[in-house]
Amino acid sequence: MQSRVDRQLRALALAKACAACGARVRTIGHLTGLPPREALRLLFPDRMAVPRGRSPDSPEWYHGANLLHRAEASIVMAIFRRLRCADCHAGEALLGAYRHYVGVCQPPHRISFDRAFDLAAHTDGLWLTDTRSFSLVTCPTCHSEFLAAYGSVARSNDHWPSSKPATRANLTRSGTWPRSSNVS
Repeated sequence: MQSRVDRQLRALALAKACAACGARVRTIGHLTGLPPREALRLLFPDRMAVPRGRSPDSPEWYHGANLLHRAEASIVMAIFRRLRCADCHAGEALLGAYRHYVGVCQPPHRISFDRAFDLAAHTDGLWLTDTRSFSLVTCPTCHSEFLAAYGSVARSNDHWPSSKPATRANLTRSGTWPRSSNVS
């Protein structure tokens, strides 16, 4: 059993690592339980360095996102799910998943730490909500795991567009066109 001091040290280490990944104060608070003023004081002595802007807070974003954003979101959540299944604490699983995602996907990274937090919250019903909006589904064609609406069942590759040749409609909203004609 961890002592109170050990739990606080663990929370501070997680907070520091999340801040290094670009997390907003609100996100750090949800993950660690640190009050916002304390997180600001400890992690952002230079107030100009505080991540600003509106935090992602809707699962609807994913359904309107282009193929590259959905693929990278699926990568983060597949890693997060594996870490959670290995009994990793939710906050540490999110941090590990995000770090791995940044390490394996080429920049520019389309998923911010706060977006990954929002996706994890809506996938597992954590932190922000009790309701699950997403689940990981396995494509029967390519066996890739991808995010889908909670309760979805993949019966064909109709749901996961990376099993099909890339189309201009799937990719042009991102401003990126892959060199090969097939995205995998």
